[in-house]
Amino acid sequence: MLVRFWGTRGSVPVSVTHADIRAKLIAALAGAAGRDLSERGLIEAYVDGELGFDVAGTFGGHSSCVQIEGADEAVICDMGSGARPLAGHLLARAGGKPRTYHVFMSHLHWDHIMGFPFFTPVYIPGNRIVIHGCHAELELAFRRQQAAPCFPVGFDQLAATIEFDVMTPGRRYDIAGLAVTAKKQRHAGDSYGWRFERDGRSFVYTTDSEHALGDAGERDAFVDFFRGADLVAFDAMYSLADAISVKADWGHSSNIVGVELCQLAGTRRLCLFHHEPAHDDAQIARTLAETRRFEEITREDRQPLDVSAAYDGLEIAL
Repeated sequence: MLVRFWGTRGSVPVSVTHADIRAKLIAALAGAAGRDLSERGLIEAYVDGELGFDVAGTFGGHSSCVQIEGADEAVICDMGSGARPLAGHLLARAGGKPRTYHVFMSHLHWDHIMGFPFFTPVYIPGNRIVIHGCHAELELAFRRQQAAPCFPVGFDQLAATIEFDVMTPGRRYDIAGLAVTAKKQRHAGDSYGWRFERDGRSFVYTTDSEHALGDAGERDAFVDFFRGADLVAFDAMYSLADAISVKADWGHSSNIVGVELCQLAGTRRLCLFHHEPAHDDAQIARTLAETRRFEEITREDRQPLDVSAAYDGLEIAL
């Protein structure tokens, strides 16, 4: 199983600005003072080995969209703006042949469905798109987004066969060669986390989920849902201070809660996800460093938890 991230931002897509690029260039050039960069290899070694990711790269700006490779058919989590570049990748892999695409929706807020009108496979006859979710309004949300005056191509003009599958949380389904289970989460209008399992490997996709720290029953239920997972993509949009104060009841969680739940569940890897759109690359890199330090000092006798921060283009093999 391979998990590939195409969109990792929360609430709204963002772009790297002129000021951001300028700051990265200044930082890179300042760090290069006195170094021998007379050859391309020396330049690449400096960029790849000595500059931090927040300077040499970017965490990206697309909203939530994650691909799972290794299933019998194409599998996608959410249709944020990252669905547009994902479409090109999938079509190239399909080689012009019709294909079935399974889409698992966490919920129906706009940042998670906005990429669907730009997901090219929906316009190609012979393709089959199955949209899975636990909301009764699943079909309504996708149809309404494409209705005039919001979009020039109506839903009924899409050439692919599009199906909607309203699922029951807590029930295990076999889809595309994966064992799939949904779990209800705390978020305005409800959201659902997804656990995917195959050949002894497991991936949990849990975004737009707030956790009530004082509710032991809720905590234990999520620990069970995460239990032994090889990877958990976790909504870490806020700091813990924000999540329990000014942004309480906003439907998102923090890096600290992600570490605590994953430690209790014995998961192998935590990937911070659904980044705050107001945070630049430097802030996300600081959050990642702080999270790794917190995991280290709270580990006790548990196995180490590998902590990373999702970025557009990140691939994690399970």
